[in-house]
Amino acid sequence: MANLTYDDSGDLIATAEDGTVHVYNNGDIAWVLASTALVWIMVPGVGFFYSGLLRRKNALSMIYLSMMTIAVVSFQWFFWGFSLTFSEGANMFIGDLKHFALRGVLDQPSIGSAKIPSIVFCVYQLMFAAITPMLAVGGFAERAHLGPLLVFVFVWSTIVYDPIACWTWNSNGWSFVHGSYDFAGGTPVHISSGSAALAISVYLGKRRGYGTEALAYKPHNTTYVILGTIFLWFGWFGFNGGSALSANIRAASACIVTNLAASVGGLTWMAWDYRIERKWSAVGFCSGAIAGLVAITPGSGFVGSPASVLFGFMAGTVCNFATQIKFFAGYDDSLDVFASHAVGGIVGNLLTALFAQASVAHYDGFTVIPGGWLDHHYIQLAWHVADSVAGLAYSFVVTTIILWVMHYIPGLRLRVSEETEEIGIDEADMGEFAYDYVGLESDMRPLIGHATATAMNMDPHSENHYMKERNSQNSTLQRPY
Repeated sequence: MANLTYDDSGDLIATAEDGTVHVYNNGDIAWVLASTALVWIMVPGVGFFYSGLLRRKNALSMIYLSMMTIAVVSFQWFFWGFSLTFSEGANMFIGDLKHFALRGVLDQPSIGSAKIPSIVFCVYQLMFAAITPMLAVGGFAERAHLGPLLVFVFVWSTIVYDPIACWTWNSNGWSFVHGSYDFAGGTPVHISSGSAALAISVYLGKRRGYGTEALAYKPHNTTYVILGTIFLWFGWFGFNGGSALSANIRAASACIVTNLAASVGGLTWMAWDYRIERKWSAVGFCSGAIAGLVAITPGSGFVGSPASVLFGFMAGTVCNFATQIKFFAGYDDSLDVFASHAVGGIVGNLLTALFAQASVAHYDGFTVIPGGWLDHHYIQLAWHVADSVAGLAYSFVVTTIILWVMHYIPGLRLRVSEETEEIGIDEADMGEFAYDYVGLESDMRPLIGHATATAMNMDPHSENHYMKERNSQNSTLQRPY
């Protein structure tokens, strides 16, 4: 039984069985628990953001997957995820099962910070473990079965996320020992999920109609995109600010640079898009804001406000142009997860190595680091390159292995048939829909039109041809539900 009391100032006093006394500030505990709730709301935020970018017939499945990911990872984290990541007996790559089923996780000081008890640190880190596979799930958009996806999330969290998070944040991890700076998850969260999404896209292959008018669609619900960005931006204050694990000046600084990088990233991406479309795109602004948030994540506790402006500008620029990689490489990353998260995470890691300052890290009153290039600590860049490359390669290779192993296990193959893809994941796997009716005509017309026109030697782009196709298909393609 925990032996808990309070001193005259209201601080929590935990006395261990051997008589050791640990003092926890309730303000720090409250801030980390509040940050836990902020990060939780980011997971459905990803679901809404992804849903809005997709076609109507697949809108509900992404929101559903955000909730299912929370549920699956919550069990995985309880079962062995926390122990594999943060056990004190970890080697430089992965932890042991000392805390299997959260044994011994209560009032002792956490491995992340002696200023909060282990159970508070555990639930906070659970949210990071939950959002990471949800980011990667974007690679499955519109062409994967939902049931096997839940198995994938459990397995991927265990053998991809947990080792990378261990070597980054566990005090025994190789990257941590060598002094890499990753305040809130540049490699464990963003590079790992972006690289996994690339592996998923390569494994699944292109969607039906890729490269034709059938997939030349605009996001079906820009409001969902904006709503998802609101949830993400709002939650990122807990994601980065909470990573200080204490209510202090370093947490406040992390919140300032997070908001600034997001703002500059959104404006930069929108400006780059304006040069082409001559439109002020809400989707462009939201994409850039998220790219800025991704980039500032590893450096939010190490860099000052002036540097965060550069983080936002570079993320909004590099990630914008990185969305074109898929056309040259020939893979179908429908939600640009690799461009936004893997590339954005790499940008953030490299800039952190350049602009990290010992003075900023010491805003909490006890962290001492040699800093980055601004502090003439030039070897820091090499460690960040090594960490980024290791995270990118490990996630891509192991994710690919998971996908192909599941491919040959009956009932776990992820790729849907062309017929299911045409109907939509919502109807095929859920039998439920985001809206009262799903208009499939706009999704299928280019495919049907091209096939019919070819058979009849007609111009598939002619107005008369589309009118004939619409009249013949309207009754079956627009389905009231």
